[in-house]
Amino acid sequence: MTATHTPAVKQKSGPSFAEFVTVLSLMMSLTALSIDAMLPALADIGRDLAVENANDRQLVVTMIFLGLALGQMFFGPLSDKTGRKPAIYLGFVLYIIGSLISFAALVFPIMLMGRFIMGLGASSARALTLALVRDRYEGRIMARVMSFVTTIFILVPIIAPSMGQAVLLVADWRAIFLGLIVIAIITWIWFAVRIPETLDPADRAPFSVGRIVYALGQIMKSRIALGYTVSAGLIGGAFLGYISSAQQIFQELYGQGDRFPIIFGGIAISIGMASFSNTRLVMRYGMQPLINWSLRAITGLAVIALVVAIISEGQPPLWFLLGYLLMSFFGVGILFGNQNAMAMEPLGHLAGIGAAVVGSVSTLIQMPLGTIIGQNYNGTVIPVILGMVVLSALCIVVTRWAEAGQE
Repeated sequence: MTATHTPAVKQKSGPSFAEFVTVLSLMMSLTALSIDAMLPALADIGRDLAVENANDRQLVVTMIFLGLALGQMFFGPLSDKTGRKPAIYLGFVLYIIGSLISFAALVFPIMLMGRFIMGLGASSARALTLALVRDRYEGRIMARVMSFVTTIFILVPIIAPSMGQAVLLVADWRAIFLGLIVIAIITWIWFAVRIPETLDPADRAPFSVGRIVYALGQIMKSRIALGYTVSAGLIGGAFLGYISSAQQIFQELYGQGDRFPIIFGGIAISIGMASFSNTRLVMRYGMQPLINWSLRAITGLAVIALVVAIISEGQPPLWFLLGYLLMSFFGVGILFGNQNAMAMEPLGHLAGIGAAVVGSVSTLIQMPLGTIIGQNYNGTVIPVILGMVVLSALCIVVTRWAEAGQE
């Protein structure tokens, strides 16, 4: 199957298109909500749990990604054996346990352990959402579904910091974890009641390490699958570097204080607009041209922003930084759904394990890169912008390599 294969709906039974997209979006949103709702509370968490190095507070964000990376490799093969729903149920259980551990943490290492377990739990929805979509759709329709899911998913970063800030007005940061548990339970019930099993019993396969190795081999053999998996990890690393540093940049460097949730949410709107626009653009132009155009724009904008940041000694005017981030993250929003869909195109025969390995490998690339960028925060925006320059440029190289193999 190629990227231009005629789009098709593989299964027609089950919930409506709108409900299917909504439930899957809520499931994927647990990860974003778990990260972004905590951002306004990072300083309070650091103070209450005696964190000495301010940059170490970023680990509250990045530890979730470690859980996501490792968990996806497990839940994908498990879902191929048990079906999608039982594997997702287990993920919800782990997510709730991790939330309770973080809620009760009295020292920072216990907090990080809870966040890691939350990431493990959230990884089931992260990996299997792709599999659920791949079970039902393919081609450009699959990319369109993922763009709708991403559009709703992006609404979470717009409102989540404000939700976290609102909780802090009436309670401490621990109450945020209680809210996450309630949302997880509601989503779990909706999914259990309304979404049918998408994996036919005849198509199930035994759980084995060999199948994981086989799936890795299939990805390694396909330039398209490997190239777009790596490129998703690279651009994800640049994005994670921004998320990790955002609270320090806007609240501390620019002194925006309580306005941080509004600024963070406003920037996230550009990603949502891009994802929504992609639902139409992908049907007209296809995935590969959109990816190429977006990467060129992101790289060019980052180079300009880096020059301005250096001239202004690491603190360009706030209006300039916001304008740059809005334009750059519009391109990132175009990339999100298309890169994953392109990586999955050659892996239709490995929907569950394929989605798991793609998600796991891209996250394993994303997490250390984003952590390096965040840990190098030095009171300026240069590390974040430099990370975008380097990683988006590498994305262009990797994408061209992948497409050359396809030709």
